[in-house]
Amino acid sequence: MAIRPTTRFDERFSRPGASPADWESTSHFLQRAELYWVTTVRRDGRPHGTPLVGVWAGELFYFCSGPDEQKSHNLAVNDQVTVTTGVNTWQRGCDVVIEGRCVQVTDASELVAIAAAFFDKYGEAWAFEPSAGGFGTGDDFALVFRVEPRKVLAFEKNPHGQTRFDFDRD
Repeated sequence: MAIRPTTRFDERFSRPGASPADWESTSHFLQRAELYWVTTVRRDGRPHGTPLVGVWAGELFYFCSGPDEQKSHNLAVNDQVTVTTGVNTWQRGCDVVIEGRCVQVTDASELVAIAAAFFDKYGEAWAFEPSAGGFGTGDDFALVFRVEPRKVLAFEKNPHGQTRFDFDRD
């Protein structure tokens, strides 16, 4: 069952005439996005950001990372992440930021569902084979991560409006 967020419109960062984003539209935007940026935190506290493909499903965000990639090393010591997507325009579109906890996915049935979601969204280019603890094997093995949002910010444009969606995960 999906967790429904609490919605707050922030007038301090919104233009007159702007209205709150609704969760259904924001969630749909996250589903349709083709590229996301994931920011993790290095052991020494410096941020590390990287673009990648991902899947938004059931109010959760999923992505993959090779075990030797910087983000995998970072997530081994600090599970806090941000995920961003949007458009690089000022007067049109929407930008969305997810803040939350990142968990490695190892459950076989969840991995099968995630692999199917990647295939449905991206096609053959991102066809993953679920395996023990992730996707693929050998040099083609990838860890799979699930981001559990605590907060999602939607920045709508024209007129500019900022909506905050809080998830109670305790």
